[in-house]
Amino acid sequence: MNNKTSSFLWNLRQLSTSVPKSRVRQYSLGFRTPKNAHSNQKLRNLLLNDFHDRMQTSIRYLFQGPFILKSGYSGFQTKDLSNVTVFKVDRLLCSRSLSVDSTHSLVSVGTSDNGLKKVNFHHEASGEDMFTKGTKPTPVTFRKLSEECNSLCDVLDIYSKAPTFPSSNYLSAMWTIAKRMSDDQKHFEKQLMFNHPAFNQLCEQTIREAKIMHYDHLLFSLHAIVKLGVPQNTLLVQTLLRFIQERINECDERCLSILSTILEAMKPCKNVHVLRAGLRILVDQQVWKIERVFTLQTVMKYIGKDTPVALKRKLEMKALKELDRFSVLNSQRMFEVLAAMNHRSVILLNECSKMVLDNIHGCPFKILISILQSCKDLRYQNLDLFKGIADYVATTFEIWKLKQVLFLLLLFENFGFRHVGLMDLFMKKIVEDPSFLCLRSIVSILHVYSSLNHFCDSQDREFLEIMASALTGCLHHISSENLLNAICSFCVINYFPLAPVNQLLQKNVINELLTSGDIERNVHKLHIVDTCLKLDDTPYQKAIDISLPQQPSPLPRPNAEITEALTSLLGGEGYFSKDVQLPHNYHIDFEIRMDTNRSQVLSFSDIDVTSATNMQRVAVLCVPRSVYCLDSNHPRGFFAVKMRHLNALGFHVILVNKWELEKLKMEDAVTFLKTKIYSVEALPSADANLQSTY
Repeated sequence: MNNKTSSFLWNLRQLSTSVPKSRVRQYSLGFRTPKNAHSNQKLRNLLLNDFHDRMQTSIRYLFQGPFILKSGYSGFQTKDLSNVTVFKVDRLLCSRSLSVDSTHSLVSVGTSDNGLKKVNFHHEASGEDMFTKGTKPTPVTFRKLSEECNSLCDVLDIYSKAPTFPSSNYLSAMWTIAKRMSDDQKHFEKQLMFNHPAFNQLCEQTIREAKIMHYDHLLFSLHAIVKLGVPQNTLLVQTLLRFIQERINECDERCLSILSTILEAMKPCKNVHVLRAGLRILVDQQVWKIERVFTLQTVMKYIGKDTPVALKRKLEMKALKELDRFSVLNSQRMFEVLAAMNHRSVILLNECSKMVLDNIHGCPFKILISILQSCKDLRYQNLDLFKGIADYVATTFEIWKLKQVLFLLLLFENFGFRHVGLMDLFMKKIVEDPSFLCLRSIVSILHVYSSLNHFCDSQDREFLEIMASALTGCLHHISSENLLNAICSFCVINYFPLAPVNQLLQKNVINELLTSGDIERNVHKLHIVDTCLKLDDTPYQKAIDISLPQQPSPLPRPNAEITEALTSLLGGEGYFSKDVQLPHNYHIDFEIRMDTNRSQVLSFSDIDVTSATNMQRVAVLCVPRSVYCLDSNHPRGFFAVKMRHLNALGFHVILVNKWELEKLKMEDAVTFLKTKIYSVEALPSADANLQSTY
């Protein structure tokens, strides 16, 4: 026994001198210092692993454990150190010594000239211990543990009785079990886990095994630890990160997928940044060797939006090469993957859209939402895809909740996509069953229908009355901003509910909107409401009493091609005016003055003409695609309001689509404008005038 004691002390002395003092630092925790702790911090990190075979002993720990936190973290409690049972190692052999960085003190591992060998951890127990019977613990898998256990502590209880190698099985099983729990139950179970006496032991074993366990087990361990809520600034997490960095060349295709997932779940820090850079280098080298589509998509999803463009394109080319092997799920997932990588591959999106549409029936709501949200993030518009999804939802309308349909309509509104059939069905359902309406849904529905300028003649009035009645019932608890949003939507629709409008026009409500929240946005909407109350046919004789801040005037837009075409058509610039600013902050690109039949253009220089009663003012608006609903000539809400108000100001509005005019030659552009400006009856005489100008 004296020889064994001497051998132990010699090994302890050798280990204590192998780590320089200057490189060891531990976070200050505010823990109670155990009276029997050695003053040298290095000794607290040493593992006793060179015992005589089958020797049973119990000693006092020389360190607090690897689950070490920075000071100030209040999520965990500490206890005085006590006598704990030492794990006996049959033979813990490792060819590499464990390095220590300047931030965390790491646990050293025994070495041997024989290289890496399998490690089996056993548990010293009472006289009834298995070692006294000459048996070894039965290996366990995380699947078996997760099936047999119902809580995190159940796993730790099994571990404390007979710990086995590797520790990743226990950690993975705990995370698998936690995934099955509700949020509240998960939070409670995690607190029990952190207070369980075996959890520190499991963390210590994980550090000891970090350099000898298989690389995928090491990754599984870190993934489970992070998901279980162990803080990232702990010695355990940072140690595993460093080992993963050192052994990154052992990363195969499966490990690429796991590592990508881990990095996405972790907060930025130095070790994470270095590891992410290493992952990108590794992916760049191995991208053409990746065989599984799932692995490829996982790497693409989590590699980061700031990935170099060259690597993004290489991953895109690899995905295009694998298109023939894409399953339906792969095609559905590709939208989310590209959005996460912030890479807009139109070719890849188009091909995946076709497969999604071919297999749209039975597609879960969550997948549809994910596809549309990803299209929004990528600014990708595919009319066939949107129409296919809307047709499917309209066909199976009865199986969907109204809340789900509203969510889809909100996403469609972001694209300016107006599906008449689906919107009519939704409107009809609201009329039949208004009990669905709450404050949030009222504001959202009004926003969608006003933004897309959608009306259904057969039930439009009844729908608006139901929406107004529902809004009136919410006035006692509605916020000023929600009230403004709802009233602004009603004004765009040209409907003015009495009680809500009266509440909005109160001075205290207006003052609140002008002094809190998104003031610029509030001012813009208040101007819209004020203009509608003044120009539309409403029962209100007054508008907003309070003076609103002045909005900036729209900047003039260059329209050189249209100016040249109008000059050729009308006979000179004296027959039209450019960049006209009107009351209520409205702007028109060109104004033309004609007779009431729109058969003759009048000169601006003729003073008598300006006072004539038989004059028609014509507003020519050069508009982009964005003022219309997607792939249609149906004007969207605010632009429809502008057209309505220009009519109220006495203008005949002519819309010139810029993208259509830009494709035409000058002669064709002149002919196009002629058909727009002159009335059908006046076209023959206009043709004669046009021929005389050439």
